[in-house]
Amino acid sequence: MTEPDSTPLLIACALGIERLALRGGDRSGAPGPVTFLRTGMGPEAAAYAVTRTLGDGPARDAAVIASGFCAGLSPGMHPGDLIVADETRGVRGVTPCVGTDVLAEALAAALPGRTVHTGPLTGSDHVVRGQERAQLRATGAIAVDMESAATLWSAVGAGPRPVAAVRVVVDAPEHELVRMGTVRGGISAFRVLRAVLPAFYEWHRSLLLPRR
Repeated sequence: MTEPDSTPLLIACALGIERLALRGGDRSGAPGPVTFLRTGMGPEAAAYAVTRTLGDGPARDAAVIASGFCAGLSPGMHPGDLIVADETRGVRGVTPCVGTDVLAEALAAALPGRTVHTGPLTGSDHVVRGQERAQLRATGAIAVDMESAATLWSAVGAGPRPVAAVRVVVDAPEHELVRMGTVRGGISAFRVLRAVLPAFYEWHRSLLLPRR
């Protein structure tokens, strides 16, 4: 097993623009090695990439955070809002997240003025629009994306480890995104994603503290 003071962290995202934002953030202060994994779009790509990465090599014992952009499901959400999952839901099942309160508090401190929502994050194999958004909201989910559920399910399947999911809302019921990068909401979400790393490191650091 990896020594406690060098426990690696794997941050998984689907898109190049998400990885660009995350890698462009403040990368100092990590309590262990950090890997930024671009999985590709969709649950199957995410599952394959995460399973392969955790199967062997330096990241095999890593704690895992699924991150990137998402669609908010609740009225009143805005681009740039943060989603901290307490569980992810996908076709394979439900994966509980670890340290949700720590992450939510750290994100609120790192991004003052940004709203942090906590609740279930559901998975989809396609972009969700219109009535389907309302149907997913009726299940109790607060946001949807295509990779988080598959990422965390596969991570836990590769061996016991802490997992979490943090997403930035880029698309919401009253603010549907047309084209990423050309819409104000997309630019806002990109800037927020660039600022999340200190909170991720705080979560990662909390995992290394002795349990009472």
